[in-house]
Parts: sequence; structure tokens; C-alpha cells
Amino acid sequence: MIYLDHGATSMGKPPQVGHAMVRALQVCGNPGRGGHAAAMAGAEVVYSCREEAAKLFACRPEQVAFTASCTLGLNIAIRTLVRPGSRVVISGFEHNAVVRPLHALGAQVVVAGRRLFDSDDLVAAFEKALPGADAAIFTHVSNVFGFILPVERLGELCHSHGVPFVVDGAQSAGMLPLELESLEADFIAAPGHKGLLGPQGTGILLCNRLPQPLLYGGTGTDSRSREMPQFLPERLEAGTVNVPGIAGLREGIREVRRLGLATIAKRQQKAARLCAQGLQEMGVQVFAGREQGGTVSFLPSGDCEDFAQRLAQQGIAVRAGLHCAPLAHESAGTLERGTVRVSFGHDAAPWQAEALLRAVKVAEVM
Repeated sequence: MIYLDHGATSMGKPPQVGHAMVRALQVCGNPGRGGHAAAMAGAEVVYSCREEAAKLFACRPEQVAFTASCTLGLNIAIRTLVRPGSRVVISGFEHNAVVRPLHALGAQVVVAGRRLFDSDDLVAAFEKALPGADAAIFTHVSNVFGFILPVERLGELCHSHGVPFVVDGAQSAGMLPLELESLEADFIAAPGHKGLLGPQGTGILLCNRLPQPLLYGGTGTDSRSREMPQFLPERLEAGTVNVPGIAGLREGIREVRRLGLATIAKRQQKAARLCAQGLQEMGVQVFAGREQGGTVSFLPSGDCEDFAQRLAQQGIAVRAGLHCAPLAHESAGTLERGTVRVSFGHDAAPWQAEALLRAVKVAEVM
């Protein structure tokens, strides 16, 4: 199988990820719940992963809170900043992990910037919408179209208007530079299982302010208090953390740092360009632009789900549909049909794009 669905979860994980997870199961106890060797081994794994993440995201280790997913991190961040009736500015390319929590809270949502691959339009729309806003939330990279949003410029606008903001790093963490210190975001959420090459069931929330917990319980510290600790990361880590998952995530992050973000991005973008160019030469409608990462969406001649199944029959794994981001499809005019999405990973190579193009030719006549 040629796996081109890294936007959903990365595959071809480094072998050391699984090895670390198995070892953690064998030797690690519960961090912070004892001074014996097993508990200390668990604590060392968890803290060393925090250190690796802090190096990658340019922050302090205590600003790294572990979550079960990027979605959970976004929910925590949103519920910290947003109240019922709050006015919140979002981009036109947000995932349901942003849209649904805002809807559940009864927020007043303003969608700003809906033109694909047009950073200037997006910045102008945010400039107009931000005055008077209570919060802003924007993805770094569209999970549907690979559009790289100008998060630095948007962050500067938020600072100038005194608006706290959250960055969804679901499609950029481990692929593009995303630094808490320089961006000065209030929160950045990231999954562990995508670009960071860790296992499913892991995630990270980078915190620049004290968050409101979603879970309450034991933390191994300040046990006399009935309140959650007023300090990070314990404030967000009630209960037993996923030590085997965190052990695997540590090794995934180490591999990302070893490869280098620039190398990973170069590989992905080169493969994506070859893919887009080849599809365009076939007369296929492709969504591509200058500000694009390693993801390409296209519209085949028939039903997208059927077409993706034809590719699967040839050993090509892609994703079709709305990709949990109907707002992005609405912005691009593809809400009725969805798209077929090709998302390259850390192992992206030209031969993968070439194999996909051959399979598309066959699928068009199947």
C-alpha cells in the first residue's frame, strides 16, 4: 500500500516509537505516585518528552500539557477563552474541532477570509473583524486543501487589537515551524499521531496562560486541596497520563527533530507540487496554490468516495468526503461533493506522486 493519508494519521512510524511504548509498559509505573524505581521511570519518560516538545515548539517544558488528542486541546483552549455569547473570529477553513465547541458554547462566530491560497485577503478580513472580538481561532494549515495560513501576521493583528488567540496546529506540527515563544499565542494545540509521528491517543496543548481544566481529579500534587493546581502542567493532567503513548511520542518528536522541519516540508511540498501539476495536465480540477503544504485536494469526474475506493483497489490510500471540515468546503464551493484528498507525510517522495497519478488515470476509466 502507498499511504497518502497522513492528514488523518501518519503511518510508517519510526520503529523506535513502538519499541519505546513496549518498554514503558514493562518498566514504567505511575508518574508522581511514588518514589520507587517504576514511578520514577514513568516520571522520567513524561518529563523528557516535555523537554523534547519544548525544544521543537520553543517554549518551557512546563508549558507542555499532554492531552488525548488535538481536539481535546482545542476544547480546553476554547472553553478557557470563550463564554456563551462571546464574539469569536475564525478563518473560513476551520475543522469541526473548532466549529462544534464554539456552537456548543453559543458563541457569536464571525467567519473571516474565505478565499483559498490568498493570505492578503485573509489578513484584511481579520483586520476588519477583530475589533471588539473576545477571541480568535485559526488553523495553521487547512486539513482539506493544504493552504498555509499566515499565522504570524494573524497573531500580530490579534496582539494589536488585544484579542487572545488559539492556533490549531493539527496539520503543521512536525512539518512547519510553530513556536509558542515567537508567536505569543495563548494556546497552540497539536496532535501526537500526525506530523509528530507518535501514536494515536496522544496530543499536546502549549499554554501561554493558565487554562480552565475540563477534567478534575488526582494529579499527585497538592492533594489536600479540592481545587485543581494553579500551575502547569498538572492543572490539565488529572488522572494517570498515557505513559506508553507519551514514550512513543517522545521518540516521534526526536525523529522529527533529527530529520529537521525544513527537510520534511521540502519533501512534502515537492511531492504535492508534482501531484497537483500532474492532475492539472490530466484536466482534473485541482485545488492548489503558492501557499500550500503537503496536502492536495481534487475533484474527479465521478463520486469522490467511489473514486477513492478505486484508488484503494490499486493500493493507494487517500481520503474522500468532507474531512470533518464542512466550513472549509463551503468556502471553496465543494460542500456538495467534497473532495479527494492526498496528504503526504514525513517520507514524501516523487515516486509516491507518480504512483498516484498512474492510479488516477486507471481509476478514471474503471
